[in-house]
Amino acid sequence: MGNGVREGAVDFKGQDVEPVPATQLPAEGNQEKKKVLNSLMSGALAGAVAKTAVAPLDRTKIMFQGESPWLLLSASYRLIYHTYLNEGFWSLWRGNSATMVRVIPYAAIQFCAHEEYKQLLGSYYGFQGKALTPFPRFIAGSLAGTTAAILTYPLDMVRARMAVTPKEMYSNIVHVFIRISREEGLKTLYRGFTPTILGVIPYAGLSFFTYETLKKLHADHSGRAQPSPAERLLFGACAGLIGQSASYPLDVVRRRMQTAGVLGHTYGSILRTMQEIVREEGLVRGLYKGLSMNWVKGPIAVGISFTTFDLTQILLRKLQHSPGLQR
Repeated sequence: MGNGVREGAVDFKGQDVEPVPATQLPAEGNQEKKKVLNSLMSGALAGAVAKTAVAPLDRTKIMFQGESPWLLLSASYRLIYHTYLNEGFWSLWRGNSATMVRVIPYAAIQFCAHEEYKQLLGSYYGFQGKALTPFPRFIAGSLAGTTAAILTYPLDMVRARMAVTPKEMYSNIVHVFIRISREEGLKTLYRGFTPTILGVIPYAGLSFFTYETLKKLHADHSGRAQPSPAERLLFGACAGLIGQSASYPLDVVRRRMQTAGVLGHTYGSILRTMQEIVREEGLVRGLYKGLSMNWVKGPIAVGISFTTFDLTQILLRKLQHSPGLQR
């Protein structure tokens, strides 16, 4: 254990003492703490890098999910260019500070929870130290996404409001919380919560499931334990494409319910919101509005997120095991 004493040099014969180093349990506890801290740090960085990279596309997608016509990629690019000309380059990242306030804890919790759920499910199903089978792999991802969504939902609501409202309406994140609480009630901060949870179960489950499965298939067929960064990006992109496509209608419903107060609509339940969207705009043009943008934005964001998390985890482990950091 790095204390300079060799275990073989100690004679325990005739003594009522277990031959277990006294520092073993504390050391194991410290290792677990380091593992959790590494996951939190890696997840936070992964979320921040991924969301910042696609912030202009993300803001455009939210706008089209609100009240704009059926989204074509050419229309979205025109909107981005129009915003740049009229409001300046940095306006494309308007609301990104609110996104960071939400996405950093969300991603940190989600990735950390995923690692813990994998460990718990591995113990339960008898796969400790090995890759999970498909069903537990999906469950671990779904539980991780649900845990993160429950703990950070009001921040997601604030981000959506800042993305679709004029600059003058809300000056900062705190102002959004104050105005919503005062004018619409604290309950409004959880508007759209149910479709969020219903959507995050297939989204997170399929995303983590796809990424972990592709990494396992890669290891089985290539003989290499770890894929390259480019391969990780590709696996993450596939995960994002599958996960977001499966849960997209609920994402549209969630945004509509979140932004209803400032866009002049009143939505009730999930089913009523869906019915109104379909009645007014049609099934595909309503519930899948903005999906073409998601097929560009989603795979990029998820690919960057998974890759950043994995590479940061590897780097932190190497730093912690570096001779210069050993006592």
